[in-house]
Amino acid sequence: MKKTIADLLVDSLLNAGVKRIYGIVGDSLNAVLDSIRRSGKIEWISVRHEEVAAFAAGSDAMLSGSIAVCAGSSGPGNLHLINGLYDCHRSQIPVLAIAAHIPSNEIGGGYFQQTRPEQIFNECSVFCETVTRPEQMPRMVTIALQHAISRKDVSVIVLPGDVAALTDEETVPEQVMHMTNPIIRPSQDELEKIAEYLNEGKKITLLCGAGCEGAHSDLMQLCEQLQSPMVIALRGKEHLEYDNPYSVGLTGLIGYSSGYHAMMDCDVLLMLGTDFPYRQFFPKKAIILQVDIRAEHLGRRAALTMGVCGDVKETIRALLPLLTEKHGSHHLKKYVSDYQDVRKGLDKLAVGKPGKLPIHPQYLTKMVSELANEDAVFTCDVGTPTLWAARYLEMNGKRRLLGSFNHGTMANATPQAIGAHYAKPDTQIVALAGDGGLSMLMGDLLTIHQHKLPIKVIVFNNSALSFVELEMKAAGYLETGTQLDNPNFAAMAEAIGIKGIRVEDPGDLEKGLKEAFSHNGPAIVDVLVNRQELSLPPKINFEQAHGFTLWMLKAVLNGHGNELVELAKTNLFR
Repeated sequence: MKKTIADLLVDSLLNAGVKRIYGIVGDSLNAVLDSIRRSGKIEWISVRHEEVAAFAAGSDAMLSGSIAVCAGSSGPGNLHLINGLYDCHRSQIPVLAIAAHIPSNEIGGGYFQQTRPEQIFNECSVFCETVTRPEQMPRMVTIALQHAISRKDVSVIVLPGDVAALTDEETVPEQVMHMTNPIIRPSQDELEKIAEYLNEGKKITLLCGAGCEGAHSDLMQLCEQLQSPMVIALRGKEHLEYDNPYSVGLTGLIGYSSGYHAMMDCDVLLMLGTDFPYRQFFPKKAIILQVDIRAEHLGRRAALTMGVCGDVKETIRALLPLLTEKHGSHHLKKYVSDYQDVRKGLDKLAVGKPGKLPIHPQYLTKMVSELANEDAVFTCDVGTPTLWAARYLEMNGKRRLLGSFNHGTMANATPQAIGAHYAKPDTQIVALAGDGGLSMLMGDLLTIHQHKLPIKVIVFNNSALSFVELEMKAAGYLETGTQLDNPNFAAMAEAIGIKGIRVEDPGDLEKGLKEAFSHNGPAIVDVLVNRQELSLPPKINFEQAHGFTLWMLKAVLNGHGNELVELAKTNLFR
């Protein structure tokens, strides 16, 4: 019996181990949906917005270690996929997007819902091709899957609805996707040259990121040999922060002074598996060495003395025998001690006293960390939820932390939590959502309800886009357009069939979180947190200090002096 192009697509995905597809139905996807229905082996996860489908596929792929699939119908459905796919592209996550298209004989004629998918997806994918003839399938699926897996990126198959319904006599091979695990490390000459720089260094600091996943024990040996403090980029937090006596915290806009100065005070900086983007946080005079699996990343953030291509774990293992010099411990001890002082100061801010309103977001995040399961998966919205997650969520080697750390888009936490649940259905999933982020894609709370996903959504409700307000203050601008007139999210949750808990008093926080975490189903904890919480970067430059002073002056002159009082109460008088 002949199969349709859609059948060949679905069979190929089954042979690749795909178990589900996230998306929204549409007439251009009819043949694909019918094939999914008849196969009975792939689950269609119906969401309320295609952007959510792409985010969910991304977190699914990240946690499962394989490829995940999303789909959008022609025109607007494709366009809605873009932001989520862009996030996957920037975070190097293998995702296949099925972009349905208008009837093939109408392309170029200004037909209803016509777009140019090949152009639309060009900048957020490594592969985007249109199926126009039956003979292209199922080979096109293999090419798309292979690009996504080997490059850790997004592939897009554009499939006109009429072409999907065509028949073909092709059969699907058993192996449609080839997972490889090559050992990649620098040449011996390159290793010896790096070792020479490290042997000669007196104050060596490591900057480590997500590319260090799986290399924890090897990095501990390297730090011990070099007596080096380790500065951790945000995406490396979940892999490196635990059981690490060499950690001096994060750097960057949400980092610590200890991490910032450990980099600025070194004579050799070794970058491992990180594409940390903020150039102003790199030392100007140090020797900078970089190891990255993607050679195109070498030198694009700072001027390098030497950059090499290699897997971090394999490179360290080959490098360790070449490190022969003894190094003093003063540089390490100084910044580890500084970090301990910084950590104590941060922990002092994470407090809550019954009756003292509003709740400090630091206290909320610390309480979430203490009460969540030891293997919980956390997702966090961009803005202050990411800031507090970076500073107060405790990692242990079992927990995971997902966010839009490269693309930096709002509204990622809840969609990523949906995909995280499907990847790890027996694991506690906790979404740290900003009130702005939650409300942006709030419709997919209905997805959580419809599929009965036991996700716990913790809402940082401060009635503002508060991180943007901080940026405005630092630049000397009065806050404009940041106010949010929020509903009672807990009452709203109850109205749509999700357990809702409202917390306004610090004394009720622990009880509320415990109730949510023990609930056998989805829950939203709507926590009223302080809007005027300051979070200063580790480096305060003249422009920021001047801008903040200018903001205070403008606030008084424009009748907003009460905000200064609240700011002082919040940050000076605890």
